[in-house]
Amino acid sequence: MGDRENILQKEFVNGEHSKDENSLEKSTSKVDLNNLIKKVKEEEKRSKRQNIVISAAALSAVAVFGIILTL
Repeated sequence: MGDRENILQKEFVNGEHSKDENSLEKSTSKVDLNNLIKKVKEEEKRSKRQNIVISAAALSAVAVFGIILTL
């Protein structure tokens, strides 16, 4: 498990709630750990996609710059 998942599990066990949870989860005393883990995994996927896009853009810029220099 990742660090975030460990932190979420500790918060769940201790009964702590983070400030970024929606109001529905704040109003109930139960938090579904599976939903929290699912959110963390989705955020990691989003982060990986963003890193790939940024890397592709940087590589494209370097390639274009290289082509311009060779002309």
